[in-house]
Amino acid sequence: MKRVEPVKVALLGCGVVGSEVTRLLHQQADDLTARIGAPLELVGVGVRRPGRQRSDLPVDPALFTSDVLGLIKRDDVDVVIEVVGGIEPARTWLVEALRRGKGVVTANKALLAEDGPALHDAATEGNADLYYEAAVAGAIPLLRPLRESLHGDTITRVTGIVNGTTNYILSAMDSTGAGFAEALEQATALGYAEADPTADIEGFDAAAKAAILASLAFHTRVRAADVYREGITEVTALDVASAKAMGCTIKLLCIAQRRPGEGNTPGSVSVRVHPAMIPRSHPLASVGDAFNAVFVEAAAAGQLMFYGRGAGGAPTASAVLGDLVTVARHRLAGVRAPSESAYADLRVRPIGEALTRYHISLDVADRAGVLAAVAGVFAKHGVSIATVNQRGRGEQAVLVIVTHTAQDAALAATVAELRGLETVRAVASVLRVEGE
Repeated sequence: MKRVEPVKVALLGCGVVGSEVTRLLHQQADDLTARIGAPLELVGVGVRRPGRQRSDLPVDPALFTSDVLGLIKRDDVDVVIEVVGGIEPARTWLVEALRRGKGVVTANKALLAEDGPALHDAATEGNADLYYEAAVAGAIPLLRPLRESLHGDTITRVTGIVNGTTNYILSAMDSTGAGFAEALEQATALGYAEADPTADIEGFDAAAKAAILASLAFHTRVRAADVYREGITEVTALDVASAKAMGCTIKLLCIAQRRPGEGNTPGSVSVRVHPAMIPRSHPLASVGDAFNAVFVEAAAAGQLMFYGRGAGGAPTASAVLGDLVTVARHRLAGVRAPSESAYADLRVRPIGEALTRYHISLDVADRAGVLAAVAGVFAKHGVSIATVNQRGRGEQAVLVIVTHTAQDAALAATVAELRGLETVRAVASVLRVEGE
């Protein structure tokens, strides 16, 4: 048999995910060779501290280097895998690799969400592949279906649970009645939450993923800055109990929705991340623990659900290897994947134009005329009330109001005016309601 030259790979980063990538490359070497049609050869690993002890990894210590740009510029490197994360120097490294015609596989959601266009433009300039399945939802095959399988369809909405840490916290609050702080402490003890969980609990991680999903689904460049974001730190045990009473649960959702245009207008999209109540009958409601799931709605395909482990070294490395196989096969065949599809260039709507529903809890004075005054504020802003319930009496009186669908700006203005009513002691909670 004719000997086929190996596809030579540079790995940037050797932390939790990078270490798993090296193990999979070693353990599955024969299968990967058979699937690609040529062996994969790891020719360098870019790390911050090349002299660090890594005897547990199946990697020649001589391959470790801190000269990452030098590694990328080597003529014998065919594919670059980046699992370092962050914006810089990762952006500089990947732009350099792509412009030099090297295929890139990355898990860097923050960079893709902030400046994905720079990477796509560099890939076009260098006629190189850019794959990033591992950037969203770990091992779940999600981006490839959006990028390829559903490319002939019109996606209308993507709703997802894309952060395992927040899903674990909210699931624990739902199942045990714990407050946010207690559930976060549990998540930290189990290793689901980082020492600094800000990116997760404040929604930054989910917002980056939402931008990537929306860009692929709607053929429009969407950046993290375009995504409305709220975290889960204000969700209380009382909110969770109130959701249960309504037959709902609370999840941190990323929601990307396309609104068709009128006449000759091309339409627009809204992209948001926030906690929301969803009915327990909704497919996403049963997604517990640290799992991820994404619910896609398309004109012809209908409703599709993608579910699995969305984080962790092994699941993320699995997605990286899947992309690596594709890029390596393209390399051997002398082809590349189609370039970025951003032809639609739809306007991204601000949160005020989004259509949603609110669940509002008001601490009120228990006397005649309170409900009329509150209802008058809703009517003033054109917001229709779906249900009203009063709980408690006297100083413990609470009004729980659920609205019909309205523009978020009108709902927000209603809440702002309610805070100033003499009969409203406090707006105890405001949550959006989705999936009904």
